[in-house]
Amino acid sequence: MKSLMLSTATALWQGLIREAEQRRHLALGEDLEAYLVFALMRHLGDAHLPGRIMAEEYLRAHERPLRPDHLRDVGDRCLLLAGLFPRLARRRRVDTGYYIDLGRGAYATAARRAPSIERSLFGQLAEAFASLVEVLQAVRPGAAMQALPVTDPALANRRGLH
Repeated sequence: MKSLMLSTATALWQGLIREAEQRRHLALGEDLEAYLVFALMRHLGDAHLPGRIMAEEYLRAHERPLRPDHLRDVGDRCLLLAGLFPRLARRRRVDTGYYIDLGRGAYATAARRAPSIERSLFGQLAEAFASLVEVLQAVRPGAAMQALPVTDPALANRRGLH
């Protein structure tokens, strides 16, 4: 029964991610889609996510140079906060660009520290971070009516806004 629920949840998230990609005219690719689905499933049950201070977690993760999984978690959490909870950033007097920069940096550092099999994925996550955020923002309720607040220069350039 638990495996059926897990497979159903996976399929639901995957469908939402693909619909969001279509709405935003983005194609993440199979690896990034799958990673995003599993990051959502792994972290959305974290009741402490909105209260986490990501800069502290980023610094603590750097104190553990042999553990890229801590940096991965920082990247994942920044991704979810920027994509699904942008109002939380404003309440903390930062913009989503803060989480984009921190998360992208966490994944990039994880790519340098990870075993060779994981390096490519972490590198892709760092490079595509703003697009991943954009897809998550399109998953949010009412997102079809909302424009993405452009806080990342790379994303603005891709969209032709700068």
